[in-house]
Amino acid sequence: MNPSDDFAPTTPPPSPPPPTAGAASTTPRSSIEASLASVAGALLQDRRSERRWRIFFRLAWLGVVLALLWGLFAARNNVTATGLPHTALVEVRGEIAPEGEASAERIVAALKNAFEDKAAQAIVMRINSPGGSPVQAGIVNDEIKRLKAKHGKKVYAVVEEICASGAYYIAVAADEIYVDKASLVGSIGVLMDGFGFTGTMEKLGVERRLLTAGENKGMLDPFSPQNEKQTAYAKAMIDQIHQQFITVVKDGRGPKLQESKEMFSGLFWNGEEAIRLGLVDKVGNLDFIAREVIKAEEIIDYTTHDNLAERFAKRFGAAIGYGAIKALRELPALR
Repeated sequence: MNPSDDFAPTTPPPSPPPPTAGAASTTPRSSIEASLASVAGALLQDRRSERRWRIFFRLAWLGVVLALLWGLFAARNNVTATGLPHTALVEVRGEIAPEGEASAERIVAALKNAFEDKAAQAIVMRINSPGGSPVQAGIVNDEIKRLKAKHGKKVYAVVEEICASGAYYIAVAADEIYVDKASLVGSIGVLMDGFGFTGTMEKLGVERRLLTAGENKGMLDPFSPQNEKQTAYAKAMIDQIHQQFITVVKDGRGPKLQESKEMFSGLFWNGEEAIRLGLVDKVGNLDFIAREVIKAEEIIDYTTHDNLAERFAKRFGAAIGYGAIKALRELPALR
């Protein structure tokens, strides 16, 4: 090595070439594309989440609708058969009428189910009714007798607040009738009621125009004056039905009755007095009968109940005054 070389000037390293225009734009473009990709991914995730929630809410609403439909149109009879010995309960509640909750169709259907269940030791009819149609009551009375003879099971009637008129017509088919001391029992009679509007029509200047084929076709028309002949005919008819009622009571209660002049006059009595008169047997409630008389404490309700749709329809009908309209348009009621 030549010593003089230590003092030779050094050559600086070559500087990097200046960036070209294309290379300068690479970094910003990549950043924009990454941002767009991130936004697109987040948007896609939101859409997927929104779709999942939409599907969830649709399924939830579908479940609600199905539950409502089930509630609206589910079968009326909701008896849960256990197969174990039990007391069968059939309710007679409210007015006894063809379209009512205490219609013969419903009561008889419940009675048949109760009698046919081999695990049912006996049937208790829990009654809280002011009465109603003698036809409906008569159908139930006859069916109780038939089912008792066929299946050999006993029927007990237990009265809550009231068991009058047609309700008592049903009760006398039972083997025994139990009451509370303050229950109301009786009203062994028949009535036909209605309205008369002739005086009101005269005051309002309204003329009744009624055309009939048959002189008695307009019988008991509330907008026409009473006809003595037709009124006498109607009175004879309800007297005959009253006699049928009396016969059913005497057959059902037998020698237990302490007959008096007023017993079949339409009067009613409290439970304590009804026991004295032989109209009913003893003081007792549903639980007492199941536990002490039938010896089967478990109680299963065989009553046919309204579903939700029927209850709503009835309440809606009541809200628009259906009962008043019916009273004005139909023939006098027979109870």
